[in-house]
Amino acid sequence: MYTLKKQEGHARRGEFETPHGTVQTPVFMNVGTAAAIKGALSAADLKTIGCQIELSNTYHLHLRPGDEIVKTMGGLHKFMTWDRPILTDSGGFQIFSLASLRKISEEGVKFNSHIDGRHIFMGPEESMRIQSNLGSDIAMAFDECIKIPSPRDYVQKSCDRTYRWLARCKAALNEYNSMDDAVNPGQMLFGINQGTTFADIRIEHMKKIAELDLPGYAIGGLAVGETHQEMYDTIEAVEEYMPKDKPRYLMGVGTPGNIIEGVYRGVDFFDCVMPARNGRHGHLFTWNGIINIKNEKYLTDTKPIDPECDCPVCRRYSRAYVRHLFKANEMLAMRFAVMHNLYFYNKLMENIRESLDEGCFGEFRGKYSKLLDTRI
Repeated sequence: MYTLKKQEGHARRGEFETPHGTVQTPVFMNVGTAAAIKGALSAADLKTIGCQIELSNTYHLHLRPGDEIVKTMGGLHKFMTWDRPILTDSGGFQIFSLASLRKISEEGVKFNSHIDGRHIFMGPEESMRIQSNLGSDIAMAFDECIKIPSPRDYVQKSCDRTYRWLARCKAALNEYNSMDDAVNPGQMLFGINQGTTFADIRIEHMKKIAELDLPGYAIGGLAVGETHQEMYDTIEAVEEYMPKDKPRYLMGVGTPGNIIEGVYRGVDFFDCVMPARNGRHGHLFTWNGIINIKNEKYLTDTKPIDPECDCPVCRRYSRAYVRHLFKANEMLAMRFAVMHNLYFYNKLMENIRESLDEGCFGEFRGKYSKLLDTRI
């Protein structure tokens, strides 16, 4: 259940109840694709850096170790020893971005595994079965992530099919939740709005999926090549038609500036691989912009990565040491960098929530929206 506590313009401050705890929103979900954060962070580390929701991937966990194995182990929460909320994405995005030789039909998608090439079929019922076995708190609907640009006629037909798939997802998850051996009988389904950058198709699709009265709704198919302005325009077009009493999730977004602008336009949930991926390459977020810790100017720099940050890395280690770890190809470099970046993102969300609580989000946006995306 979502509770709207406060609003400033379109920006929303709320709470969302799940079987594994209440989430304070706006929130950034830390991406643990295969039940682990790339960069060697454990479930215990996630608590240390302030993570509220962990996000895992249906497609990857279905391929290995296998969702049936995870169910045997008591579900994803027990498997990775994480007792807070988990969201699993449907696998749709990975099928359309990673898998080869895919064939889409009304039933679902036939494709070849990117790992070993074996033939796999996934449709709405299969995606829901896999996510039910994983036992996440939020299961994402199975949809087609349409590339941008795509012909209007194709986008319209795809959205119509995605709507029919969503209705099947809802029926399937209701059935799985009612089973005696359900890992998480309180598992909730979020629908996904598609339509690329065609505002009228987006709006029509949003109106239709809202009628299904799901626990939450996502805007999908963005951050895949369109401009930031196109993304913001799409959010603004759709937001008006998203249920006010349900959380809104902008999938796969984004930079700190993107997140601030998303909150400004009424979004509650975010996720992105960017902070971990960029961290693994030495690109670190700070409250004054982005630094490349590998640069020679940090060779003897005794300051922490960010003097304004109180993450476990900044409290103890110097820029010079972190740079040395990267130059020496030490695994610790990636761990420290990812830990810092994810802490920064979680702290960013905490500060956004605080600014909404205090009625000064507009000032916060004015100060940080462009600054945090600037390369120093």
